[in-house]
Amino acid sequence: MNTIRIIIFINILVFLAWNIPLPVIDSDFMPLNFLISWDALSEGRYWTLVTSAFSHNMFLHIFLNMYVLYSFGNVILMTIGLKRFLWFYFVAGIFSSFAHAAVSAFILGQPELPALGASGAIAGIILLFSLLYPKEKILIMGIIPLPAIWGAVAFIGLDIWGLVAQAGGHGLPIGHGAHLGGALIGILYYLYLRKFLRSRIV
Repeated sequence: MNTIRIIIFINILVFLAWNIPLPVIDSDFMPLNFLISWDALSEGRYWTLVTSAFSHNMFLHIFLNMYVLYSFGNVILMTIGLKRFLWFYFVAGIFSSFAHAAVSAFILGQPELPALGASGAIAGIILLFSLLYPKEKILIMGIIPLPAIWGAVAFIGLDIWGLVAQAGGHGLPIGHGAHLGGALIGILYYLYLRKFLRSRIV
């Protein structure tokens, strides 16, 4: 089983833990240990920075995230190698969790607002892929073909727009702060890697 499949398997196990009641697990266990919020960090549950990035409780959410991870993650893994990929994925996941918590507390004024999902880490992968292979075609919403770099610009633009809407009391219940945090790590890691991967960049 390769690295990407192991990550997907872990996510599936956590998804099952959310959805299959087990007598040995208290009903508060999953919310306390697999949701990230500023309140969770304030209470000392720092591990939720990691665990929330492997946590989904809705099928569509985990399906979309794992599909994108499998599609783009394998390319990134082959490009930068196992150690760099794991370091990048965990940093993107942790920072995106922190970004959600900070944005919720200091921009939205809701420090109790919880979130879960690998979307922030996935956003980092999408940005890194788009910068490494800017001319590759990707499908926006699974339909509209665009060069990867323009897809990345659209992705960031929609999240900025969504976050502004949330700050104004509107918008959808989407973790735009987490997405933008992961995307930032993707950009920064690309700048770090560029000197090592110059010959592989399209």
